[in-house]
Amino acid sequence: MADEKKGHKIFIVEDDIDLSEMLTAYFKVQGYQVFHASRGEDAVRMITEAAPDIAVLDIRLPDIDGYEVCRRLRQNRRMHDLPVIFLTEKREREDKLTGLELGAVDYITKPFDIQELRLRVRNALRRFQRNAQVNPITGLPEGSMMVERLEEALRRPDWGVVLAEVRGLNKFRDKYGFVAADDVSRAVTLMLTNAVQEMGNAEDFVGHADTGDFLLVTSSANSSKLARRCEMRLSASIPYFYPALERHRIKDLSDAERLDVHVVCLSSKEHQFTNLDNLFVALANSSS
Repeated sequence: MADEKKGHKIFIVEDDIDLSEMLTAYFKVQGYQVFHASRGEDAVRMITEAAPDIAVLDIRLPDIDGYEVCRRLRQNRRMHDLPVIFLTEKREREDKLTGLELGAVDYITKPFDIQELRLRVRNALRRFQRNAQVNPITGLPEGSMMVERLEEALRRPDWGVVLAEVRGLNKFRDKYGFVAADDVSRAVTLMLTNAVQEMGNAEDFVGHADTGDFLLVTSSANSSKLARRCEMRLSASIPYFYPALERHRIKDLSDAERLDVHVVCLSSKEHQFTNLDNLFVALANSSS
């Protein structure tokens, strides 16, 4: 049983000392690497640093609550898809809905059965590992598969990375619904993959980094040309992402409400990165 979890890191956020010590000891025996915090602010910082595979997060904490911890983690690119199990005494439907809206994979109320918690943690990890390779909407590689391809690219002497962002997609989803937003993601995927097929090399790669963020890996010579092609096609398509009866109103939307395209590229001609964190920071600075 322990071998199945070997290497998995679990982060427990719980301010009840006795309970946190019991959970820490129990999951260590199960073969997990266990990290712990008793305050929400500490949890945000430590989880970001430790990059665990799953977090068991109490909602009632002495400073910020577990919901706020989860919100802040979701704002971090690396922690955006971290599986979170809320552990709480709250039982109201609204509380559970709040957790699910934040992307929690499960919700367990106290008192709980430790064996049930163990199985829920195991099942959440299994689901995450199955789903982490390919985005269910776009069919593009994401998660660990995308990370591996990016790391492989950075080890080569010649590489180029293009970040194509469709900004405002979350607000678009709120206004027009999940189906319309998913159609946008699929259309963007098709345009980007077609651009890579037309201009790229056999080993080029398109991955899904975040809700509206797509990463293209190519050669340094192709990166700027590919970035221009992607920006031209995506920008021209923006009006057609909206329902037909809404297109004439796009010009009346504020910048914060309107879909927008932003494309940047980096290559080995100007940069050398030792890890992906440095690459992501540089991409974020270039797109700001």
